[in-house]
Amino acid sequence: MKILGIAAKWLFMLCLPTLLLTASLGWATNSHWLYKYGFEKYDVNQTTGLAQSELDKVATELISYFNSGEEYITLTVVKDGESLELFTPEETIHFKDVKGLIWLDYWVLLGTLVYALAYAGVCLFWRRKRYWRRLAWGAVGGSSITLALMLALGLGTFLGFRQLFTQFHLLFFSNEYWSAEGYMLLLFRERFFYDAALFCGSIIVGLAIIFGVIGGIYLRRIKGQTS
Repeated sequence: MKILGIAAKWLFMLCLPTLLLTASLGWATNSHWLYKYGFEKYDVNQTTGLAQSELDKVATELISYFNSGEEYITLTVVKDGESLELFTPEETIHFKDVKGLIWLDYWVLLGTLVYALAYAGVCLFWRRKRYWRRLAWGAVGGSSITLALMLALGLGTFLGFRQLFTQFHLLFFSNEYWSAEGYMLLLFRERFFYDAALFCGSIIVGLAIIFGVIGGIYLRRIKGQTS
């Protein structure tokens, strides 16, 4: 039983950074605010010739598509008074590939969330200090792992985001449609993903600090009670 308890605690610690990462990616995917921020910051209405209302429609339709059962996205906008099919066939294939990764993120998020809640629930249910101490140590350890990983990713992002960005696409996509020329690259600049990475990283670091501080305060308090 002791070995199982230790294994369960370590699995919880490893689940925490995965949970925070997948949750932040899920937020970014579904954040209309983030899309609008990128469109406005990089003057996408000027480079695409699309009105702000049409760009809002693009963000809404993309979010809806990523969460739907549709295989390929069909998005029609109005430009200069005429209807326009926004994405080329190559771009729609890439969005399908992206959607696959998003749903993989959702499933990993669900799995880690279920385990984390189950582990925390069991620890809290027993109402014994040793189980609460395990949960606190798991939170501190998981937060520490998260912060260490984010430090490494942060350095990589600052020092060579373009290389990381390219390697990510080469690793996760079996074709080169991610670089297909069209409105997709006009809507989503490389710098947009850099900003999105910073936003996600900030969320992950903030939550990791909160969990770590809560766990650390509890451990310090019970240490003071036993000394």
